[in-house]
Amino acid sequence: MRPGLRERLARGPLRRGAGPWPARLPRPHTLRARLTAGLVVLLAVSCAAVGVAAVVELNGFLTGRLDQQLRETGERFPASLEHGGTRPSDHDGDEAGDGDTRRQTVGTFGARLVGDTVTNAAVVGSSTGTGAQNVPLTDADRRTLAAVPADGAGHTIDLSALDDYRVMAVRGRDGDVLVTGLPTEPVEATVHRLELVAAVVFGAALAVAGFAGAMWVRWSLRPLSRVAATATKVSRLPLSSGEVGLWPRAPEADPRSEVGRVADAFNTMLGHVEEALTKRHASEERLRSFAADASHELRTPVASIRGHAELALLHPGPVPQKVARALERIEAEAARMGEMVDDLLLLARLDAGRPLERLPVDLTRLVLDAVTDAQAAGPGHRWTLELPEEPVTVPGDAHRLHQVLANLLANARLHTPVGTTITISLNTEQTEQTEQTEKSEKSTAVLKVHDDGPGVAMDVQPRVFERFTHGDRRRTEGVQSGTGTGLGLSIVAAVAEAHGGSVTLDSAPASTTFTVRVPAGDG
Repeated sequence: MRPGLRERLARGPLRRGAGPWPARLPRPHTLRARLTAGLVVLLAVSCAAVGVAAVVELNGFLTGRLDQQLRETGERFPASLEHGGTRPSDHDGDEAGDGDTRRQTVGTFGARLVGDTVTNAAVVGSSTGTGAQNVPLTDADRRTLAAVPADGAGHTIDLSALDDYRVMAVRGRDGDVLVTGLPTEPVEATVHRLELVAAVVFGAALAVAGFAGAMWVRWSLRPLSRVAATATKVSRLPLSSGEVGLWPRAPEADPRSEVGRVADAFNTMLGHVEEALTKRHASEERLRSFAADASHELRTPVASIRGHAELALLHPGPVPQKVARALERIEAEAARMGEMVDDLLLLARLDAGRPLERLPVDLTRLVLDAVTDAQAAGPGHRWTLELPEEPVTVPGDAHRLHQVLANLLANARLHTPVGTTITISLNTEQTEQTEQTEKSEKSTAVLKVHDDGPGVAMDVQPRVFERFTHGDRRRTEGVQSGTGTGLGLSIVAAVAEAHGGSVTLDSAPASTTFTVRVPAGDG
């Protein structure tokens, strides 16, 4: 065995990467895969350690036996090369003379050196051990033999004509150096066979252990998999609104195990969350019912106040100017209060999930009517239309959709200065939807209201569709101070959602766009 074999064997099988997991291999993501991979890696490290230790130990043991055999052989054969009349190694004769080859193992090498010069070199080549053959040596071989210390210890060298040999050098009686060697091929063959057997056995053991470990880990983690499946089901439940039903619970497991404690804690947490959401839903229902009832009850007194104010203003007799002004303000505020009551009642009904009408609505006609009304209310603005050639029809409530258009246009008019360009565009877009195994195209009506006004403040944009949101947008001279209630955009969002659509805002200075999408039916 060549020098450094022990070191190569000791570090070769373990050099798989800089870290605990090879960088070139994919990392496992699931806990089951990680546990199985960790088990296989630990077993592989253990097998590699056992294999390396066995190979190194066997190599050392056999090398020691070879050294012992060299000491028992002694220097008889290399000494006999000179005294037995052996030809010098410079010649390439087949026979090396009558050296003392008795009781010598076939392949035994002998060499005699005087100073640093090799005078004789031969090897026992007969199966009967009665003949020796000269060994042709190169200059490198001669230097290698001259470098072997005469310390009576074994050393491994490589000769070009004989391959690897284990040699031992001692000083002769004539002041020369006698070198005896034996081939290391039997040792290397035995070690290589052990390496092959260890690789096959350990490989099979790793495969069996990996499969069995995967099955064991899978069986052990079944309770945790059920907890994960329950958590996945809970994560898909709609929790933002609506009534909370009976949630699934994780199956019970052994409370003494970690998985059992996780399942118990998870079920307890689900109970707390379910209770909290139930209370929240009950509170929302009470608030929604109160808003609807209050709005309904307020409609009559508000209408009565407004009617009395109008009746007082129609009095034929003289009315003091201050009284007339007060009556006018009462009438205006009563009208504003009436609009707010109507908006609150509409939102309460939409929150309660009351269905809207589902009749074909010509959205193009609604846009034309709404823009005509907006032009009359805001003649100082520039109004532009971008409509398709064919009418856009959607199923829905015509009155509520007209309210969406009116609120968006009023919002753009009231919160932008005079001279602002407001562009209303309407078109349809096709989207593909997959339902089970069938694919179909859905048509969606897209309404956009764009203006080049100052834009919506960044801190207001996240809550612009919430109720009673008032943004301070009067940053430019000429912006009207609207008397809105803060419910217009929330009604837009609620009506769009009631029609199965949505509304979004994209705002920046000099560019604000409200986009309403409403399903228009199959394409």
